[in-house]
Amino acid sequence: MAEEVYPPVAYVRKPRLIKDGRIDKGLRVGRGFSIPELKEVGLTLKEAIRLGLYVDKRRRSKHEWNVKILKEFLKKINKLKE
Repeated sequence: MAEEVYPPVAYVRKPRLIKDGRIDKGLRVGRGFSIPELKEVGLTLKEAIRLGLYVDKRRRSKHEWNVKILKEFLKKINKLKE
């Protein structure tokens, strides 16, 4: 029986609300992975879309936790191909 691999989701920091005066350093689910994060793991925009990954073309930041998630996802896919 083949194992199913679902596309991961990207995480971004929660926005800081100045009117509340508190800082919430948590993460939330983002729109997708940024292009610099895809380049870090060696994927192009077309390859990422073919793999079913969501891509946020507006975001320019590169978060290490998203790079780690992408690397683990690619390892799972390569393991299934073998």
